[in-house]
Amino acid sequence: MSEDPFVIHRGLLFTVAYEMLGSAADAEDTVQETWLRWADVDRAGVRDARAYLVRIVTRQALNRLRSLARRREDYVGEWLPEPLLTSPDVAEDVELAESVSIAMLTVLETLSPTERAVFVLREVFDAPFGEIAGAVGKSAGAVRQIAHRAREHVAARRPRMEVSKADQRAAVEKFRAALETGDLQGLFDILSPEVVMVADGGGVVQAFLEPISGAKRVARLLAGFPERVVGAHVEVVWINGAPALRIDLGGRLDSAIGFVIEDGRIARIYAFRNPHKLARIEETIPLSRA
Repeated sequence: MSEDPFVIHRGLLFTVAYEMLGSAADAEDTVQETWLRWADVDRAGVRDARAYLVRIVTRQALNRLRSLARRREDYVGEWLPEPLLTSPDVAEDVELAESVSIAMLTVLETLSPTERAVFVLREVFDAPFGEIAGAVGKSAGAVRQIAHRAREHVAARRPRMEVSKADQRAAVEKFRAALETGDLQGLFDILSPEVVMVADGGGVVQAFLEPISGAKRVARLLAGFPERVVGAHVEVVWINGAPALRIDLGGRLDSAIGFVIEDGRIARIYAFRNPHKLARIEETIPLSRA
């Protein structure tokens, strides 16, 4: 007996939903909704199960994305995507790693729901325009226009520098060493002059409500880390396909930090503090484009 197509493509369906929603919890719910609809489908009439499943999950994600808009408008402070603990293997697929990076997911937040769906399906999964049209309820011609508009929008906002994973890891290690020792000069040296730090506490835990800009301001703020967080354990992990930091306090996960590296320096820092968004840092989440 052959394996159910849903089981075969579950990793793909989760990845599509996650890239559209920026939330693992919502992506999992969307995949479950997809399964319930797939269970009622007459399989005899399905010629391409993968495309059919992608269409279902896209429609469900679109519905959920539209319903989430108000929730995010009312969010306390800065909203960041839900980070995922990924294996180093994800980084080997350059396109996948870039598409699930925190930087990319925050850019995708600036697209409309339909633009986001079209961009993800076309640019990340290379879906044909006709297939995308069926998923988003538009004509193929309209989808082409939407794809072009979304591509230009993202290109104008995405990080432009390509950095090897080795260079990213080296920068994160330097940052960790300076953070743990409160080395103000070390922090200043590894930060880009225009660095921006964003924190997401969601009103649940303490976090600054607006981004902090400039190497001097960010370095001075971070230099007090050893005194403010006595006994913290900091380690390098892989989050969303890139090296990041996990911070434990009292033996429990306290926060995670993601980065954008440009020219060997840290250009952007994402501090995840909302405990509701840290559940997926405890176990590796499989992502797939297949």
